[in-house]
Amino acid sequence: MHSCCTKDANYRSNITGEDQFAARQAGDLIIMYDVIRSYETDYWSQVSISNHNPLGRLDNWKLSWDWMREEFIHAMKGAYPHKVDVSDCFYGSQGQQYPDMDFSSSLNCQRRPTIVDLPPTRADDTNLGRIPFCCRNGTILPHEMDPSKSTSVFQMHVFKMPPDLNRTEFFPPQNWKINGTLNPDYQCRPPVRVSPSKFPDPGGLPTESTAIASWQVVCNITQAKEESPKCCVSFSSFFNESAIPCNTCACGCNKSPSQTCSVTEPALLVRPDSLLIPFENRTVETLEWADLKHRTVPNPLPCSDNCGVSINWHLLSDYRGGWTARITLFNWGEVPYADWFAAVQLDKAVPGLEGVYSLNGTTLPGSNNTIFLQGLTDSNYLSAETDGAKPWKDPRLPGKQQSVISFTTKRTPNIQVAKGDGFPTKVFFNGEECALPSILPISTGVNLRAATTSFIGLPVLTLLALLLLLMQ
Repeated sequence: MHSCCTKDANYRSNITGEDQFAARQAGDLIIMYDVIRSYETDYWSQVSISNHNPLGRLDNWKLSWDWMREEFIHAMKGAYPHKVDVSDCFYGSQGQQYPDMDFSSSLNCQRRPTIVDLPPTRADDTNLGRIPFCCRNGTILPHEMDPSKSTSVFQMHVFKMPPDLNRTEFFPPQNWKINGTLNPDYQCRPPVRVSPSKFPDPGGLPTESTAIASWQVVCNITQAKEESPKCCVSFSSFFNESAIPCNTCACGCNKSPSQTCSVTEPALLVRPDSLLIPFENRTVETLEWADLKHRTVPNPLPCSDNCGVSINWHLLSDYRGGWTARITLFNWGEVPYADWFAAVQLDKAVPGLEGVYSLNGTTLPGSNNTIFLQGLTDSNYLSAETDGAKPWKDPRLPGKQQSVISFTTKRTPNIQVAKGDGFPTKVFFNGEECALPSILPISTGVNLRAATTSFIGLPVLTLLALLLLLMQ
């Protein structure tokens, strides 16, 4: 028996070969859109958001995109639409296509929905939770800080519209955008079809399942030119009585016509302890300090920095074998920061890092010039601003955490600490780069290491000076 086959020129195979997939790319933030179950009219997708930047993070993330084929979200697990709205479906073409569907149980029919994470209390919810890596109030930490909290995952039940009513037809959303509070901005590329993702068995069996189709969205940190920082830095030192506060309008200024302060005058120097006082309550102390130091005061006075978080870097000591600095973080806002982190870039000093006290501090992996800081276990919490001991009299107090950092000069023998090398060139809080002062409290005098070794040495130096005078 013989058979003869002829090739159909119009036939197109639904099987995609590995060579037709794009290579997976690296980025600061990777979003995967995986189709995990598929039917004729609808499918379930899983969205995974993974942080790959050691200084990037998201708090209260909000994720949005554009549907291109009139799709709509019927149900979700692990996250929820910021706005539940099905009016477009009820009165639109979706309602005509699915006349028997109860749209009151659907979630969102917007062309551009916004998705938010669920709180931890929903993690074990039968209907909304029970998705690994879900339900953390939108917090995504760096992998180096906590690998278990560096990814956020949720699932969606998506309904399609004609002519895509085929279990093999998928069109991923476009124009992805993600942002958070006090976090860097991310710019996302279009989704790219990649090889199907593989998932471990949720029951712990030594098997894995494969997605039906997968797309990768790469997002990288970018700083918009028109946006101001959200945190700032002040400098002070043991050899200078004044502290250099955050710059005027470091985080933006109120441009109201009734504004009575100057947005161009540089910030006035203050006593270091005045940094503990809210800007609006330290005017008297600032003016008294300027008068004591015989400094001219502009009229009107400079505006505040308007930053929710400020960080003070204080050069604490500089002796023959090393030096120390003290870092203090202030939260001037109404919202506390759980699992906060900071990073300090010191171009010449980090190889000499000896220890960090009261905080967890290490050299950032893969870097030789950045120190990564976070709170100690079970106390990594930067409180919000609170009332003073006497609310009717005392100013409100910022949430505060502080630590001393010690350095040795054995591995940095040529470092000039008091002449600028002991001050950061960049500072980050929760992934956001903070504004630095425009000047440094540097010293151009004598060798400070010889003159500030200890209080015990001061009488000896004084005696030697007297002897030299008597010998003349």
